[in-house]
Amino acid sequence: MKLQDILEKESLSKDEIVKLLQSKDEDRTLLFRKAAEIKEKYIGKKVWFRGLIEFSNICGKDCYYCGIRKGNKNLKRYNLSDSEILSAAKFAYENNYGSIALQSGELENDTFTKRVEKLLFEIKKMSGGKLGITLSTGEQKPEVYKRWFEAGAHRYLLRIETSSRELYRKIHPYNAKHSFDRRLECLHSLQDIGYQTGTGVMIGLPFQSTSDLADDLIFMRDFDIDMAGMGPYIEHPDTPLMEHAGLLLPIAERFDLSLKMIAILRIMMKDINMVASTALQAIDPVGREKAIKVGANILMPNITPGKYRDSYRLYNNKPCTDEAAEDCRGCLEARVSLVDTEIIYGEWGDTLHYEKRKRSI
Repeated sequence: MKLQDILEKESLSKDEIVKLLQSKDEDRTLLFRKAAEIKEKYIGKKVWFRGLIEFSNICGKDCYYCGIRKGNKNLKRYNLSDSEILSAAKFAYENNYGSIALQSGELENDTFTKRVEKLLFEIKKMSGGKLGITLSTGEQKPEVYKRWFEAGAHRYLLRIETSSRELYRKIHPYNAKHSFDRRLECLHSLQDIGYQTGTGVMIGLPFQSTSDLADDLIFMRDFDIDMAGMGPYIEHPDTPLMEHAGLLLPIAERFDLSLKMIAILRIMMKDINMVASTALQAIDPVGREKAIKVGANILMPNITPGKYRDSYRLYNNKPCTDEAAEDCRGCLEARVSLVDTEIIYGEWGDTLHYEKRKRSI
């Protein structure tokens, strides 16, 4: 079947997804054009901000790919004060961002639960309920997710990183604290509680095949996610996975595969929210803009206080760590205008998919 015929189908098989992932030259252009058409039809020429507050790099996990893993002794740890977090949230509110995202390392304890709950209440109070809140703080018990939902969080991003059990074991310690099944259970809990639920994968991991990536896209479709955050795997020198750096695709190929994954998922799931990840910009100076052109519609300007940004280094060469929050906004506004897209201020930017999914429950 010709690629043009595949792009006209309502549902894609795994073999067809693999063919799209392997597309080159004119076929690749057709793929990107189709994804752009679908995005404009279902989303419009719109981008929404999520002001990103990386409030702590203290983590209880030891994932083999991550720079803030518990076992990394070369990292300076930090934990923003409540006042610093609220000040950053106030910046987002006063600059009409519409939403923020609170992100940290993964911790599971009562002190952490209560702290996040208190912050959610205070952010809602400060903004008069107008500031939308996404959380990305890892695996938690269902009752914790419920408490945070009732305190004001309404979106949650928990990346599966790979839908392959075999590959998951290769990039995590093989123990109860790094369980593939627990990850799935948490995603189900988030959906059941009522969160707009997001997940995502790393693209270009050692040991990863094109077949694995096709399965990742099918996983997200079948799980009926509302949001996706995915981008290229970029190695970090202080991680065990660096031992397998020789297996990696060239960085340009990882970048290209990431754009294809975004484009194909936009075709498969027409009305979800998709982040143009910062990791894309770590490879290509206009990486996020390219992602917006082929399907992404969410940007996450970093509003973490500048002195901490360089310490939240999940991967190497993370960009924008030396910018002030005001600079980040101005930079993104200029970038978005170059790709004929408009930033929508003062809106939560909830995914249309979530509204449909709620009605079908």
